[in-house]
Amino acid sequence: MITGHPGSTQRLLTVAQLKALRDGGLTDRLLYMAELRGLLTQYGALGEEQARQAQPDLFGIENGFKALRGRLDTLNDDAFFARKQAEEDALRAFVAADPSLAAKVGEPWAAIAAAEASFDQFDDAYLLIEGGRGFASDYFGFARGLYRAGVERELPNEKRLREFSEAGLPRLEQMLLSEAPIYPEYEKVKLAWSLTKLRETLGTDHPLVKRILGKESPQQLAARLIDGTRLGEVEVRKALWLGGAKAVAASDDPMIAFARDIDAAARELRLRYETEVEAVEQKNAELIAQVRFAKDGTGVYPDATFTLRLSYGAVQGWNEKGTDIPAMTHIAGMFERATGADPYKLPDSWLQHQADLDGKLPMNFVSTNDIIGGNSGSPVINAKAEVVGLVFDGNIHSLGGAYWYDGRLNRAVAVHPATIIEALRKIYGAGALADEMTGQ
Repeated sequence: MITGHPGSTQRLLTVAQLKALRDGGLTDRLLYMAELRGLLTQYGALGEEQARQAQPDLFGIENGFKALRGRLDTLNDDAFFARKQAEEDALRAFVAADPSLAAKVGEPWAAIAAAEASFDQFDDAYLLIEGGRGFASDYFGFARGLYRAGVERELPNEKRLREFSEAGLPRLEQMLLSEAPIYPEYEKVKLAWSLTKLRETLGTDHPLVKRILGKESPQQLAARLIDGTRLGEVEVRKALWLGGAKAVAASDDPMIAFARDIDAAARELRLRYETEVEAVEQKNAELIAQVRFAKDGTGVYPDATFTLRLSYGAVQGWNEKGTDIPAMTHIAGMFERATGADPYKLPDSWLQHQADLDGKLPMNFVSTNDIIGGNSGSPVINAKAEVVGLVFDGNIHSLGGAYWYDGRLNRAVAVHPATIIEALRKIYGAGALADEMTGQ
């Protein structure tokens, strides 16, 4: 049994929503991330300092790319779509057989499909302008956050954009006043690239592209904005945050002016998305949920929302394209794979103690438990109520668990306590802690 708080799943999406993700949303996002990954890798190759600057972003992109690729693989699985289509057909047949229910819920699946079709007409502009893909720079993030905070805090709480509610302001303030270093040359590279993508995607003659770039190239605009801004200074951002709308309106910082100039267009795109897509899908998802409850009762559990979940499973490997993958690895296997270079580079502390470690001890194991992001750190408990593992990952197929659980392939990955105790005693000099954990 695994107890934990899985973060988010989307297993109740309609077929239309899943097709939109497969054919547009996820594919486009992966292409965007792949290009950005290439850009940052190229920047990091310029030198040790550039590599250090790019590493945090590159790590996040690599992690996100892996997760989204796993989801896309699931969306391209014919068995997955066949099951989803069958589930949806059964729900629609259930409604058709009950005139009173049909009169109550109408055609929610058709409404959601229409909303997805509507979004397809303006999704690029929305993601680039309001979503921020066209302005990949921390400086722009500061500028938009400060400008909108000044405007939104003048409004009653219930009329603000959701991220500027009273509940959200402490987190926003922490982000805006962070003392983490910012590297202007690195920011220029990212911003120039994203502005180029903006022009490439929307087209040179698009009104917003003309307004944003004018007669400047993406590189020229990025250089002018970043060379002229003072938003890299925490005290400047703090003064604008505390000064509110009046201070932001009076600011002549070029990045603030840039964010201010495009804000009306960005808000228009956001309003259109919230009205034509988000609100429609939320309303009709509620109607479909009513149908599902009427048909299946409590037989279908809700999507993950960081609430406590219990998952039961068995230690079991899987078959990967004809090759049986064993359920367990051992300490010796880790050293067999070590190459001395990333991603198979072991810490010196482990290499120095290789001879001291029992290579036959189990290292990691997989189980059929249903987990998702947010389960990391969850204990694995056996029938005797003993902790026999600690979840830290899932196999690549488990990433598709966002949309369904596939017992053929989805596996949770946990570290075995035998390795934890072995490392505490023989590598980290934490024998007292190991004694406490084992009750000695």
